[in-house]
Amino acid sequence: MPITIKLEDSALRPYLQQLHERMSDLSPVMDSIGHALEQNMRARYETRRDPDGNKWGDWEKSTKDSYPWRGSKAARRDGPGRGLMLERYGSMFDGLSYTYGKNSVSIGFNQPYAAYHEWGTKRMKRRGLLTSNPNTGRLGEKDAQSIIDIVQEYLSRPVK
Repeated sequence: MPITIKLEDSALRPYLQQLHERMSDLSPVMDSIGHALEQNMRARYETRRDPDGNKWGDWEKSTKDSYPWRGSKAARRDGPGRGLMLERYGSMFDGLSYTYGKNSVSIGFNQPYAAYHEWGTKRMKRRGLLTSNPNTGRLGEKDAQSIIDIVQEYLSRPVK
């Protein structure tokens, strides 16, 4: 089941409205936005930080115990893993992608358990990747600024 977060950011709306008045097909813009957001998400994974720049919390003991470390019970059962947070076997980040259309862009993971990382659970701390606040859909400052920069760059181009 895919996760859907609709972006209703009032700071971005005026920029997108101006651009929409100039272009009937925003596909190139949406492609650029999707690419930038995907790169930002991959950078957050590499730095182990959420969209607001906060360091992810440490692993719980139960999580460490369940990971397939070389020689562990889990590794003997499931094969050795990569041993990194959010990358037990690499399938979640291998499934990160975006799609875009004339007026929208969608980004996410093809693994349903990605939602646990985005929202957290009773037993697992949130490891935000997509949004600063998944309940409101608010983007982190870097993501919002990336979108504004892209839209402003398109707005600065001569009208065809």
